[in-house]
Amino acid sequence: MSTATEIRLASRPEGVPTDDNFEIVDTEVPTPGDGQILVRNLIMSVDPAMRGRMKDVKSYAPPFQVGEVMSGGAVGEVVESHVDDVKPGDHVLHQAGWRTHAVLDAGRYVKVDGAAAPLSTYLGVLGMPGLTAYSGLLESAEFKPGDTVFVSGAAGAVGSLVGQLAKLKGAKRVIGSAGSAEKVRHLIDDLGFDAAFNYKDGPVAEQLHQAAPEGIDVYFDNVGGEHLEAAIDAITVHGRIAICGMISTYNATEPTPAPRNLAQVIAKRLTIRGLLVIDHWHLQQQFVTEVAPLVNSGEIKYSETFVDGIRNAPEAFLGLLSGANTGKMLVRIAD
Repeated sequence: MSTATEIRLASRPEGVPTDDNFEIVDTEVPTPGDGQILVRNLIMSVDPAMRGRMKDVKSYAPPFQVGEVMSGGAVGEVVESHVDDVKPGDHVLHQAGWRTHAVLDAGRYVKVDGAAAPLSTYLGVLGMPGLTAYSGLLESAEFKPGDTVFVSGAAGAVGSLVGQLAKLKGAKRVIGSAGSAEKVRHLIDDLGFDAAFNYKDGPVAEQLHQAAPEGIDVYFDNVGGEHLEAAIDAITVHGRIAICGMISTYNATEPTPAPRNLAQVIAKRLTIRGLLVIDHWHLQQQFVTEVAPLVNSGEIKYSETFVDGIRNAPEAFLGLLSGANTGKMLVRIAD
């Protein structure tokens, strides 16, 4: 191909993002220099955290700049290399998604083996979402065998693995919430959750109490808002909460109210800990060594939702924010 395609941030969204916030631009394929490689992207990831980077606010990751190409996880094939240990045909994992072609400096990518596992898994169950689930459950939430665990957003890439890992590591009971009857069935029938509910069917607190009448010991939060408030009500003394995401608040245009029952944090002596995967890279090798065989054996199951074509990357991202995915949401850029 002589033409490359990029997705740029056209404007900062107010509330829910729309197609107008993105610009699709055709440009020339870039040329790598000394110490660089040219990669043709095959698969890219869209992630909830990208919504925060569309805002012009200081955070743990720099905001996307209006008029510039967005970025995110991708796996691609090396087309041209000026690096000794990388050759054309190799596959690499990197952070220059949202484009068909990327020039990468040495050290800005990791080689991956498509023969060992499907390339898409390096963006999902064996990638950043997988490590987030693993480290969040074991380190942030300090999981112990015998715990009752509640996971919100449980049909997503992170939540689905949290629940399965908890079961494999001896949880007494695992409960998940999701946004459709189909996803609830998936959690119970396919992933082995003990109970699950559709948060749209009624108050979360009531449904959680029915699913966990004796309370919960661990809450892994991907949603925030009403879910967090319900979990604080249901959690036991010395319970632990890992805050991975709050997707229910990402598109809010006004400050969102905190849970109204925060005083229970005192009486219950709760531990509430924010979770960023960048703090847990030391677990990456341990995570891959432990989880990859479980994925290959089928003991850990994963789902992927694909949207085809770089021009449909905004559609995939907007679908992710509205819950259109089961498991990892991915964009298939090329074969």
